[in-house]
Amino acid sequence: MNEHDSERLAGMLEADGLAPAADAASADVVVLNTCCIRENADNKLYGNLGHLKSLKDHRPDMQIVVGGCLAQKDRELIRERAPQVDVVFGTHNLGRATDLIERARTDGPITEILDEYDADAGFAAGLAVRHDLPHSAWVTIQVGCDNSCAFCIVPSVRGKEISRPLDEIVAELEALAATGVTEVTLLGQNVNSYGRDLTRRRPLFAELLRAAGDVEGIERVRFTSPHPKDLRPETIAAMAEVPAVCEHLHLPLQAGSDRVLAAMHRGYTAARYLERLAAARAAVPDLAVTTDLIVGFPGETDDDFERTLEVVAEAEYDSAYTFIYSPRPGTEAAAWVDRYVPAEVVAERFDRLKVVVERSALARHDARVGRTEEVLVEGPSKRDAGVLTGRTRQNKLVHFAGLASIGSYATVRVTGAAPHHLTGELVEVTARPRHKTRIPVAAL
Repeated sequence: MNEHDSERLAGMLEADGLAPAADAASADVVVLNTCCIRENADNKLYGNLGHLKSLKDHRPDMQIVVGGCLAQKDRELIRERAPQVDVVFGTHNLGRATDLIERARTDGPITEILDEYDADAGFAAGLAVRHDLPHSAWVTIQVGCDNSCAFCIVPSVRGKEISRPLDEIVAELEALAATGVTEVTLLGQNVNSYGRDLTRRRPLFAELLRAAGDVEGIERVRFTSPHPKDLRPETIAAMAEVPAVCEHLHLPLQAGSDRVLAAMHRGYTAARYLERLAAARAAVPDLAVTTDLIVGFPGETDDDFERTLEVVAEAEYDSAYTFIYSPRPGTEAAAWVDRYVPAEVVAERFDRLKVVVERSALARHDARVGRTEEVLVEGPSKRDAGVLTGRTRQNKLVHFAGLASIGSYATVRVTGAAPHHLTGELVEVTARPRHKTRIPVAAL
């Protein structure tokens, strides 16, 4: 979500007459779009602001701008700790960023933090966007979150859940397709509950997936992130039946212990999670599943962690984002200081969890060796300019040699596997993929 906000900020600045600078030292305006999910984001912000102060001391006209989640959380504290900052704006008024920057040039430093999201202006759907990849785009479908996970600060900085009208989303998808975008990722804090605030009776996410799949020119539809407690049969059916919806499900587990899940307020048990995961895999052939995991949540015992290892092993994930618990001021769990797990214990558990995750990831990747995969080409590898990189429909990273333009679809034969990527050889390049008709879920 922050990446998409950054794309919109870049687009707004370019539309306002600015151009990307080579580095901060040569920039007239430096914008730091912040996250506050973990403590290291705070540290990185103030470290960067210290560096920018030295630049501004030599170039007083440089403007330093801080926006996003940490700005929403810290507000005036940012200016107190870093008086060199010219503009501070939060998560609810991104669309006003360029206006605030312009005002600060004449009026001096400005802090503008709104306490509520302006749905009419907040989605910023009409703003210019600078896409990092011309063929791929993020599309916001909702903002905010109505859940109350004990570890998560997002509801307090992103506000209550607000869904964007379905027809407005489809119109954006059509506009993106007209520019050559073929892959979209639908963004929301809990996409499975999309539309519940619009209808007051049921989510509309399955309907949105079907509508997105009907947009001419959109070949791949992805989404992030769903909440396991709200993964409904109709959503699984849409994933199975809509050819454009990719065979990839990111389903955050967080922990495998029912006791820890209850303390987190996640709303499901490990057994219930595994049931829904099994239902998705049964309905969607060749489904890749990824997840999020937290190690060292306050009160996590050895037995709790062993249960997490067991569930992760049973789930056989394709990959996982593993995090060490980071207390966030204002969240419920941050107050449980007496339950904090010693750092050395957390580090040991983290390493053990990584072994289990990478074992299943490598096994699932090994099973793809010898297969041909449809790969959307993203460009040259960061490590070797002579090797191309792209992603399969299962969102697996593939490195392969050959000639293909960015945004084209390549057929690649997989020749090697590692825990975090595949390697292969180019078979052919096509402008568009050739979808096979999905088997209706009822027939599986």
